Amino acid sequence: MQYQSVTAGTFLERPNRFIAMVDLDGQTERVHVKNTGRCRELLVPGYKVYLAHGTNPNRKTRYDLIAVEKERPGKTPLLINLDSQIPNDAAEEWLRKGTLFSENAIIEREVTYGNSRFDFRITDGEMQSFLEVKGVTLEQDGVVSFPDAPTQRGVKHLRELIACRKAGFGAYLLFVVQMRDVVQFRPNDATDPEFAQTLRLAAASGVKLLAMDCDVTSDDTAKAGSHFSLNMPKAPVFPPQGYETGAFSVLMKRSPPKAGAVRPRWMR
Repeated sequence: MQYQSVTAGTFLERPNRFIAMVDLDGQTERVHVKNTGRCRELLVPGYKVYLAHGTNPNRKTRYDLIAVEKERPGKTPLLINLDSQIPNDAAEEWLRKGTLFSENAIIEREVTYGNSRFDFRITDGEMQSFLEVKGVTLEQDGVVSFPDAPTQRGVKHLRELIACRKAGFGAYLLFVVQMRDVVQFRPNDATDPEFAQTLRLAAASGVKLLAMDCDVTSDDTAKAGSHFSLNMPKAPVFPPQGYETGAFSVLMKRSPPKAGAVRPRWMR
């Protein structure tokens, strides 16, 4: 996945779920936030954020806020992609490479089964599978968690995946971790115990859980992502060695600097 024409600014405030105020070259810019989640630990005044220039000339905001550098004491900032549309696009790109299924598999997006619409249906020979994607942006000391807010929709998807598996279909839940430098994934028991419990039930019912990290860069060249362990505390049905990890790439192409503008550190 690749963004075109990305520039850096400083986050100021978020008046509502859809809008943020960003300092851009000394001017306050009203931008669209491509993630309606809480993101309280990420959208912090003073944090460096990255903006993609919108392509629709009729829109009210010129930029989309797509990424943030999360400050970490004693470490370099962690670059995290916030675009909630990227996980599905990155997953499709990865699936079409034949990594999880064969290269001849038929991949369809937004397919309804039962009472849910799943992100993907994959037909690989005589086997049909459903796959749901969840983006992960919540991180603390190298541990990433999902969800960052209670999600009844997520619980519903899990129950439908369990039903798919019982009906003889393949069932997958793919967590796309929208960053690097993570060491562990776990369900967020404190924020949504119902989702965490249902996730463990899904794994025990044969739903395959995958967590994949992302290589988020501001360069034109993608690098292979690091592997990390997938561990579900309090759940003996989740041995870390039973899951695959890997990498997606999310590239942000640099915008040419304006005349007289100071180039941000990441563009030098």
